[in-house]
Amino acid sequence: MRTLIQSCIDASREAVNSLERQMDKIVAACDLVVGTYKNGRKVLTCGNGGSAAEAMHMSEEAVGRFRGNRRSLPAVSLTADGTALTCIGNDFGFDCVFSRQVEGLGVEGDLLVLFSTSGNANNLTLALDAAKAKGMKTLAILGKGGGRLAGRADVEIIIEGTDSGRIQEAHQLLMHILLDAVEHAFPSEK
Repeated sequence: MRTLIQSCIDASREAVNSLERQMDKIVAACDLVVGTYKNGRKVLTCGNGGSAAEAMHMSEEAVGRFRGNRRSLPAVSLTADGTALTCIGNDFGFDCVFSRQVEGLGVEGDLLVLFSTSGNANNLTLALDAAKAKGMKTLAILGKGGGRLAGRADVEIIIEGTDSGRIQEAHQLLMHILLDAVEHAFPSEK
């Protein structure tokens, strides 16, 4: 059991360490998120499975709070509305569950943040295409080489490795770094 536990810790460390080799991209991602808010725009987030949880986490921290009591910032997780997901999935197909929401909610200057361990989900590819058609900026937080989404977003960060759990752990750290940048740009209210 100790060997298993140690291998999990080691693999997580390796995934997180891959962030250090992408410092310029992380700075660009922070600038993108902060700039979106400074320009009075909103952030839309999406992902599937565990990545859906990351998308919801990022949005709720922006609207609610991360560390301090700064003003609420506009963010919507496209994974959070079960009625929208099932309506769109039923009427248009699962591939359209995010793109249809981007079409309805996104405006030029908004930011779409995609979370994916593989980068191969059709619904994320279509969401990215819809965002670009609306004049939105895009940030892809990926793993496993980036899949079909690699090279398509305005900014992308690809976690090294092949284990989805370890990739998601690094995604969570990256998401918290983005939120720290937001908190720094929008200090707590006294």
